[in-house]
Amino acid sequence: MSHRIRRFTAADQPAMIAFAQQLPEHDLLFLGRDLRHPRVVAAWVDAMDEGYIDGLVAEENGQLVGTAALVCDPLGWSGHVGEVRLLVTPPRRGVGVGRDLLEGIYVIAQERGLTKLIANLTPDQIGSVMLFESLGFRAEALLRDHVRDREGVYHDLAIMSADIGRETAAAAGA
Repeated sequence: MSHRIRRFTAADQPAMIAFAQQLPEHDLLFLGRDLRHPRVVAAWVDAMDEGYIDGLVAEENGQLVGTAALVCDPLGWSGHVGEVRLLVTPPRRGVGVGRDLLEGIYVIAQERGLTKLIANLTPDQIGSVMLFESLGFRAEALLRDHVRDREGVYHDLAIMSADIGRETAAAAGA
């Protein structure tokens, strides 16, 4: 099966909710908000309209099998930093969907003149950690017991980062 990467649009909201409902809850812990709720996805669309988020989806046979978001605050002290959020359905992991989404986010980040990317993961997400490392991310911090799942179990949160080139930002006039 092959996938197609494209921009996330407002019309994708129902498909995004259905996609998120297929994911293990553990995969959603690093997001801060539960992507399975329509209000959360609607807020994502609003943030896209305001320029705070860019989103991509991976689609196969009309179904979403992955998504990536680049979250930025252009008005803050860290306007040069983008946070990457990446999710792929379990059956499509390890076949290039996540890599293609992450590479697409790199392109968007460079177009925006960002110089650093960060990603939050739980350290036990070994496949995700390895993917991010393969694309230049390195461990930056470990926050112990930082997220709590619905059963009340605490999990560590790893923060990874990648410098994506100050030369790119300088060339873009940032």
